[in-house]
This record gives sequence, C-alpha cells and structure tokens, in this order.
Amino acid sequence: MNTSLLVRAITRDGSALIVATDTSKIVQTAHEIHHLSKTMTAVLGRALTAASMMGSLLKEDKQSVTLRFCGDGPAGTICCVSDWRGNVRGYADHPETELPPNGQGKLDVGGAVGKGPMHVLRDLGMELPYVGVAQIVSGEIAEDVTNYFAESEQVPTVCALGVLTNRDFTCRAAGGFLVQLLPFADEEIVAKIEDNIGKIDAVSRMVDSGMTPQDMIAAVFDGIEFDILDETETAYTCTCGREKYAKALVSLGKKELQKLLDEGKDVETCCGFCGKKYTFPPAEIAAMLEAAQKD
Repeated sequence: MNTSLLVRAITRDGSALIVATDTSKIVQTAHEIHHLSKTMTAVLGRALTAASMMGSLLKEDKQSVTLRFCGDGPAGTICCVSDWRGNVRGYADHPETELPPNGQGKLDVGGAVGKGPMHVLRDLGMELPYVGVAQIVSGEIAEDVTNYFAESEQVPTVCALGVLTNRDFTCRAAGGFLVQLLPFADEEIVAKIEDNIGKIDAVSRMVDSGMTPQDMIAAVFDGIEFDILDETETAYTCTCGREKYAKALVSLGKKELQKLLDEGKDVETCCGFCGKKYTFPPAEIAAMLEAAQKD
C-alpha cells in the first residue's frame, strides 16, 4: 500500500504532545506527480510533512489546514493541504527548480523558498477560516513552522523535518516530528526533552536507518513516561473531482462562459495537486451558460 504512518503521543504527566511521521511514500508520490527536481523533492517533501503533522492536530472530521509559503525564491508559492487525519496534498509553482548545494553542502531548500510571508489557514467548518501569518525566517520549513507557532499562536513548539533523496531525485527517506509544550509543562520534563532533541540524529537519517515514528517518539521522550494516543495511516490524497471543476467554471460568470463557448473548443482543466485533467465539451459549457442566465 502507498501509505505512510503518523503517530501521536503525550507525556504521562501532560507536559508535552508529540506527532511523528514517516512520509517517505507520500513524498515519493509527490515526486512522481509533479516531476520534482532534487531540490524541490526536499522542499515540497518537507512542506507536505509539516502540513500532515499540523493537520493531525485538528479535532474533527472535515476540518483541514492549508500551509502556504509565499517566498521570493525561485520555487514560487508552495501550498500544502492536510485533513484532520494527516492525509495531504500539495504543489509548488516551479517544481523543476534546481539550485547548487548551499554553504553546508546540502540541498538549498532555503534558497529555493526565499523570504516572505507564511500563511496557515484552518478550515474548522465555520463561515470563515482561521488565518495565521508569520514571516519566513529561513525557508528551511521546519524553522519557519517552529517560528509560526511561537509568533502567531504562542505555543512553544519544536518542528524537525527531513528528506533524503536518491541520485535519480526520488525520495529515499522522509519524515518529521512536532513537539508542543502543553499548559503548565513541568520544567524538568521540558529540559529533558530539549536535551534529548539535542542528541538525536537528523530526521532523514533516522528514517533511512529504519527508525519508525514510534522509535523517534521514544528518542525524543527518552527517560520520560509517555503514552501513544493513536497511530494513523496517511497518504498523498487529492479531493478534486469533475463536479468541483464544473462549479469553478460556472463561478466564472456569464461573460466568461460565453467567451469559452464562442471559441467552440473543449475546455480542459487540470488539478494543480494531482495533475488529473477534466474536459468539458462545448455542449456542457452551453448548459452551464443557460443555467447561469436563468439564475
């Protein structure tokens, strides 16, 4: 099965919550759909992993979170959407972007993303979504997510992400963990978590070595009693459909529909998240126009 695993746990004293995930299959699916370069496999892979973990923090079915990086780097806008279970989808404006290694000899994720605003939209089923904004501090994604929670939501958070690629640009290993301190967290527990995080290996190497999300949680919470809350299979999941694109065409209005009809050609739409195409022949456009005129 083309699924990844997401695990949530909490310290037994209620000081901290952790989400850990192996998103290797999700990132590989994104690589195949978008024909990602080596650098962009890391960029979009990290963003997808972060969005999946943030989505898992939602409370109810049909809720979703959208993570959008609007940096000035060559990757353009990077957008990822996750449901409450951590199923995720995403895209980047320029998936072919490739850059030389950065000063540390690593993939230049920060250079591809650039600087600018980072938006987090939570659709909680209300009339309007909750929107949080923070500035991109490094473009490395994990640091930006950590900064977002501190600045926009005042929640002490540590986010760690990693993507390891093969020579053919495919995903070799990907994953991450997100730790959040809960109200009235015990200072000794906090200090122990900080010490543990300082000692553990990079996420991509942990996943590549065969460590599971449960193993990553045990490493972060080493010496601390904790309980697993749940384990969930996640996947790269698109929610597009022909009906959605039909509604989008109708929303263009009568003038635009008339222009499309006058061209006398099939109208082809393409989903930016999964690449699936939906074609609407002139007869359907005419029916849409007729319905719009009646309304």
